[in-house]
Amino acid sequence: MKKSLIFALAAAALLMSGCAQKKPEVDMTTQETSEKAAPEVTEADSGVSSVVGTEEAGELTTLPERSGMEKIKELEASAKKIYFDFDKYNIRPDQEPRVDEDAKLFSSDAAKDLTIKIEGNCDEWGTDEYNYALGLRRAKSVRDALAIKGIDESRMIMVSYGESNPVCTEHTKECWAKNRRVEFELLP
Repeated sequence: MKKSLIFALAAAALLMSGCAQKKPEVDMTTQETSEKAAPEVTEADSGVSSVVGTEEAGELTTLPERSGMEKIKELEASAKKIYFDFDKYNIRPDQEPRVDEDAKLFSSDAAKDLTIKIEGNCDEWGTDEYNYALGLRRAKSVRDALAIKGIDESRMIMVSYGESNPVCTEHTKECWAKNRRVEFELLP
C-alpha cells in the first residue's frame, strides 16, 4: 500500500514538473530597438494623419487624412434612409426618389472610389432568423435598384442587422416603422 502511494505521488510530481511552463526572460536593453521601430514624424509629414508599421515588417502604411474621413462621414450623413412596409422588402413608390438621390450621391466624384455598405434593418416583430433574412432581402432590393441606376455592384456590400440595430425602442407603430429601413455606410 505504501509503495503504491509513493509511486502515485512520484508520478504526479513528474507529470506536474513536465507541464510547468518556463517564464520567458525579459531583456531590459530594448531601448535602442523601440527607438528604431518608431518612425520619426517631421513637420513635412503634417499632411499624413498617422503612420503604421514596424521595422521588422519593412514597410509603413499611411492611413487616410483625417479630413478625408470627415468628408466620408459628411457624404454618409447626406445619404437617405430607405423605409419599408411591415414584412416587405420591395421598395415603396414614395421611397424611389430617395433611391434616386442616393444613386446620384454615390456616383458623384466625391464618392466614386468609396465602398457602399448597405445595412438592412427590421422592427422587433418576427424571429431573429426571419428578421436577419428580411433585412438581407431589403439590402438586396436597394442594391439592385442602385445597380439599375448605374452604381457598380462590386462597390456595394450588404449586411443585415435584423432587429438588433433599432433607432427607436418604443413599442408603437411609428417607432416600428422607423426601424424598417436600409441605411448606408461609406468605406474608403
